Amino acid sequence: MHKSGSGHINQYFKLLLIHIGLAFAVYLYRPISPFLLLGSLTYFLFITINNENRNNEALMAAAYMAGAEVFFRMTDGMTFYETGKYSVILFLLIGMFFKGTSSRTAPFWIYLLILVPGILVASFTLSYDIEFRKAIAFNLSGPVCLGISALYCYYKKIKNEDFQKVLLMLLMPLLTAMFYLFLYTPSLRDSLINVAANYAATGGYGPNQIATIFGMGAFILCTRLFTVKHFVTNLVDIVLLGMMGYRAVVTFSRGGVFTGLICVAAFLLFFYYKQGRRERTKINFKMVVLGISIVLIWMFSSIQTSGLILNRYTNRDAAGRLKDDITTGRSELISNELLAFYNHPVIGIGVGKGKEYREEKLGEVAATHNEVTRLLSEHGLLGLLAIIILIVVPLIFWTKFKNNYYFLAFLAFWFLTINHSAMRIALPGFIYGLALLYIVDDKKYPVHRKRLTD
Repeated sequence: MHKSGSGHINQYFKLLLIHIGLAFAVYLYRPISPFLLLGSLTYFLFITINNENRNNEALMAAAYMAGAEVFFRMTDGMTFYETGKYSVILFLLIGMFFKGTSSRTAPFWIYLLILVPGILVASFTLSYDIEFRKAIAFNLSGPVCLGISALYCYYKKIKNEDFQKVLLMLLMPLLTAMFYLFLYTPSLRDSLINVAANYAATGGYGPNQIATIFGMGAFILCTRLFTVKHFVTNLVDIVLLGMMGYRAVVTFSRGGVFTGLICVAAFLLFFYYKQGRRERTKINFKMVVLGISIVLIWMFSSIQTSGLILNRYTNRDAAGRLKDDITTGRSELISNELLAFYNHPVIGIGVGKGKEYREEKLGEVAATHNEVTRLLSEHGLLGLLAIIILIVVPLIFWTKFKNNYYFLAFLAFWFLTINHSAMRIALPGFIYGLALLYIVDDKKYPVHRKRLTD
């Protein structure tokens, strides 16, 4: 927990005003979006290279691009669809060039190598009318982004102050996206006709991804209530949380909202446990305020959607009838991918083959929503090894150094997100990396710092 000085507070409000301004600028003149993306990339490249990544500028740049990816996608700012993931990878590679990686990153090098055989298999299994490069890039950019994030962050020491800056860089573009959507569809009443994912509430862009990023945005705002000791800032963050939570709920995409709530619970569980008796009294009050805020967000969302949101979350249609499949078709896709793994257990069906396989077996073209079953179906037993590495390595790390309050929340965000939204965006892979950081607090953890000799 840090007591914020006036400098930090002023910086926060300046950044906030700038990013509200960006939302207005893109809303008033949408063609400016690609130039804003180019400007962001240029600025972060300059400060990262110029400072030789002395203060983790590369990580802050990657955080910003991971947060901004969906905003630039929905406002047609991306030259290439995967620009967000590529830029996260680029910044972290530059950061590693200047600062290197820990000597303990072998498991994540193995994880990255595991992805290679699937490309070779795909060269034999993909049909001729599929563009090979695009299929590989689309399906592997997310897993590679995760691998590079893990390489950069694993056992990396970072001051708590710098870590908070990374979270701030991640939060700002998420707020820009939120303000943009308030401008784009200020009222939702005219656009609500059923309980399906609501494209009107998300600027015509994928509700699943919007709910995911807003779930993370709401989570960061929640944590700031407990980690930032400044009344005005806390007040502003509560208002922003109300706005962010509302926009997440009205996407009608449940995955991102549930994930955000679970992450908040995971953070508070560990954070509360680590505080002294006096601090816990203050935390109790803030938790009550947070609880009331969540109830108010839900009530307001319910009123604004004429009760349809309640139907969505209780798995009913617009008329209130209970629906058979709570997974909205995802269970069938998961079964199909597990069948592919059962039929091709050793080497899998190859990277990008999953979509064709589903068309052959189910008669429909559908992208996967589950990264775990995709790894199994497309990479076989090597995919299973990849999953084991990604789950076991962080848990072993955490048993040694329990000084990252965000660890459980970040790991939960990654795992839950890849199980309902795969790795369509850079955020889950990047957040996975953040869970592996060694956050240094000189007052509390001097002994652990000495032990960390990488």
